[in-house]
Amino acid sequence: MSLVDRARNIITKPAMEWPVIAAEPATVGSLYTGYIIPLALIAPICSFISGALFLHHLVFGAVAAVVSFVLELVYVFVAALIAQALAPNFGGANDRMAALKWIAYSYTPRWVAGIALLIPIFGSFVVLLASLFSLYLLYVGTTPVMRVPQERSVGYVVIVIVTLIVLGILIGFILGIIGAAALLSSGALTQPAN
Repeated sequence: MSLVDRARNIITKPAMEWPVIAAEPATVGSLYTGYIIPLALIAPICSFISGALFLHHLVFGAVAAVVSFVLELVYVFVAALIAQALAPNFGGANDRMAALKWIAYSYTPRWVAGIALLIPIFGSFVVLLASLFSLYLLYVGTTPVMRVPQERSVGYVVIVIVTLIVLGILIGFILGIIGAAALLSSGALTQPAN
């Protein structure tokens, strides 16, 4: 299935698409190169373009785009490890590939919405809304992909989401430190205002 078809299907008919995803063979490499990397690139590229056009901070924008992209790839993998580790506690499968598929495909709306980042402020709001829809996709995919019984899926999803929020805060903190360092090194924070 093409990337575009998969993205459209998971967004528009997730209840039908999750069982298809669960049954498909995949590897970490095929999932990253064929789906995660292309979609995860949307937000950093659009943020860089927007920053270059509106803020005129090319060095900061380039560093932020590269770092956020790399951290997003790491975040997805770590999130899948967390999901895999927690699943048996809720009667689900201890399956790393299933967990990676579950996390990656649920992030689809958030990644696709990254194109809205071309428009400052508005784009962030659109990505936030898409991220909320991603949480819904996590819930819908819990039973077919992670094989967590339906009656235990809410507890599992809530625990995974709380854990991912903590992970996201840590990554945001890292991005903030790197961003401040990039601004300092480019002289943007030390130049006197005219």
